[in-house]
Amino acid sequence: MHVLCSPTSMAFLQGKLVFLCLLVLCMSSVLASSRKRRYTSPSVPRLTDAFSHVSISNVFSKAFGGSNVQVTGNGSMATLVLDKSSGSGLASVNKYHYGFFSAAIKLPPGDSSGVVVAFYLSNADVFPHNHDEIDIELLGHDKRNEWVIQTNVYANGSVSTGREEKFYLWFDPTTQHHQYTIIWNNYHAVFLVDNIPVREFEHKSSFFPSKPMSVFATIWDGSEWATHGGKYPVNYKNAPFTVSFAEMEISGCISNPSASAPSCSKTSSSLDPVEGPEFVKLTKQQVSAMDWARGKLMFYSYCKDTSRFKVMPPECK
Repeated sequence: MHVLCSPTSMAFLQGKLVFLCLLVLCMSSVLASSRKRRYTSPSVPRLTDAFSHVSISNVFSKAFGGSNVQVTGNGSMATLVLDKSSGSGLASVNKYHYGFFSAAIKLPPGDSSGVVVAFYLSNADVFPHNHDEIDIELLGHDKRNEWVIQTNVYANGSVSTGREEKFYLWFDPTTQHHQYTIIWNNYHAVFLVDNIPVREFEHKSSFFPSKPMSVFATIWDGSEWATHGGKYPVNYKNAPFTVSFAEMEISGCISNPSASAPSCSKTSSSLDPVEGPEFVKLTKQQVSAMDWARGKLMFYSYCKDTSRFKVMPPECK
C-alpha cells in the first residue's frame, strides 16, 4: 500500500527539517564560541611575585635540538623551535627534591595541531622503568579547537597509566606570556596558571612523586597522540613553530647524590615552597579559584573515565 503525502504535510516536514538543521548549526556555533569565550579570572595571591627570576643560561642546558634552542637577553628568555628537522628542549643542570617551578610561556600562533609544548619535572633519565613525573603539557589545536592544557602525574613505577586532566584556557596563550607553575612538596603537587590553581594532587597514598627530578622545557611533535589520537598531525607547511620561555623561577631543594638528605637551596624570599605554611595548604581564596577553573574549564578527568579504570584510583574517591 502506498501512502501519498499531501502538500500540507510535505510543507510541514520540510519546515521541520529546516528547523532541525538550524538547531544543529546553532548548537555547533554555541559549542565553538564557548571554547573561544574569555572569562574574567578570580583574584588570587600572586605567588610568582615572591620568587626571583633565574638566568636560563645558568640553570639550564640544551637537552636536544641544537640551533633550534636560542637563549637571549642575558639568559632572561629562551626560544625553542619545532621544524621538520627536530623539536628542541632545555633540561635543568640540577635535580630537585621538592620546590617551586614556574615559567612564563608564549605559545605558537595559528594552526598548531599535533604540537606539544611542555614544562615538567621528570627523572626518567635515571629511573627509566619506575620514574616520577609532574607534567604541564600544552597541546596544539586543529581548526576547531584552541590550545589546551593537560596536567599529569606519574609516580613510583606506575607509568603505564597516567593521571591526566585537561582544561581549556580562559585567554589566548599566543598573544603574550602567561605563567605556568608547579608546586611540589611532601604535602601535595599543585598546578597553577597565572597563579590560579587548576589542580591539586594531594599526597594521600604511595602514588606520589618521591624521587629527585630535573626540570624540562620542550617543544616536540606529538602527532601520534596529542590531537584526537593522531587524527590531525603536525602540518609542517606552518613551520617553524616557536615557543618563548621567560621569567623562569626555580626554588627548592637541590639534590646532592653524595648527601644522605637533600640540601635546600633557599632564595632571598622568606617564602619557603618546601616547608612554608603558604605552600602546605591552599587558602580559601585559592580553593575557590580552583573550583572556578575546574567547574568552567576542565573537560576531561581520569577520575571520571570508567572506560580506562574499572576500579578508580584511590585518590579519586
